[in-house]
Amino acid sequence: MLALPPARYRTRLVLASLCLLLLLTPCPAPAFQKPGPKAPPTIVFMTDFGNGDDSVAICKGVMYGIEPNLRIVDLTHQVMPFSILDGARFLYGATPYYPAGTIFVVVIDPGVGTARKAVVVKSKRGQYFVLPDNGLITLVEERDGIEGAREITNRSWMIGSAPSSTFHGRDIFSPVGAHLARGEPWSQVGPELKQLVRLETKAPKIDERGITGEVIATDGAFGNLVTNIEAHDFSQLHYEYGQQVRVMLGSAPMTIPFAKTFADVPPNKPLLYIDSRGRVALAVNQGNFAAAYGIKPPIPILIASKKK
Repeated sequence: MLALPPARYRTRLVLASLCLLLLLTPCPAPAFQKPGPKAPPTIVFMTDFGNGDDSVAICKGVMYGIEPNLRIVDLTHQVMPFSILDGARFLYGATPYYPAGTIFVVVIDPGVGTARKAVVVKSKRGQYFVLPDNGLITLVEERDGIEGAREITNRSWMIGSAPSSTFHGRDIFSPVGAHLARGEPWSQVGPELKQLVRLETKAPKIDERGITGEVIATDGAFGNLVTNIEAHDFSQLHYEYGQQVRVMLGSAPMTIPFAKTFADVPPNKPLLYIDSRGRVALAVNQGNFAAAYGIKPPIPILIASKKK
C-alpha cells in the first residue's frame, strides 16, 4: 500500500488541482448589452465654446446620460464666438455629407437667456436641427427647404427644474437632441412654429461690370477669404485657369490669377479659386491672405467681367 503524504502536502495538491481545473474551464462570455433593434442616429455637435474648459464635455455627458449608445461627432467647437453667420456657414457645408435622421445640436447663442426661442427644425433632407432660433438655419433652409419647426417647451426633456439662464447648451439643446436620438417623437418637442428668424443674406448681383458679392468669412488658420459667390455664378464670366482676374476688394483693386489649386502659383503669391464647398475664394499659396492684405470680413467684392 502506498503511503499517503503528510496532511499539509495533501492540502497543497488539492489546491493545485483546483487551480488547474479553473484554468482549463472556459470562461463565460461577458454580458455585453445587445444592440437595440435600430442603432441610435448620430448627433453632430457644434458650438462656439472652444476647448478651454469643461463646457463641451458636460454637454456630451448630458447626452450620453440620456442615450448611452449615442454616437457624437464634433463638427467644430471653434466657431468664432457669437458668429451666427459662421455657424450657419459650417452647417451649410457639412449637412450634405450626413444621412437622413442625423441630429445636429448647435449652440452659437449670443441671445441665451433672453426671449429668443429654442427650436427643433426638420429639413426636407430628413435631418433635425436643435438650436436657438437666431438665423443659424438660414443657409440650410435656402438650399434644402424646411419640412417643419417646433418650439422646445417640453420641460421633461430638459435638465433640472429650471434651465440656467446662461447654459442652454447643457440644459436644453443637449438633452433634447439626445431624446430625439432615443427615437422619441419630435411632435413631443413642443408646438409647431410657422416662422423662423432668418439672417439677412445678400445674393450676388451679376451685371455688365461683373459679379458683385461679399467676402463673408476667413477659412480658419489659413486666412483664405470665403465669398458668397457660387461657382456657377462665376462660370458666367468665362474665365479659364491661368487667366488674370480683375478684383475690387472693398476699394482696393487687384489682379489675381484664376487657379485650380494653391500650388499653381508660386509660394506667397495670391490666387482666386473655387473652394471645396463650391464658392469663389481667395488665398495666398502657403500664406495667409487676410493677414497679408489686412482684410476683415464682411467686405464687398467685385469680380470684373473679362475684357473683350
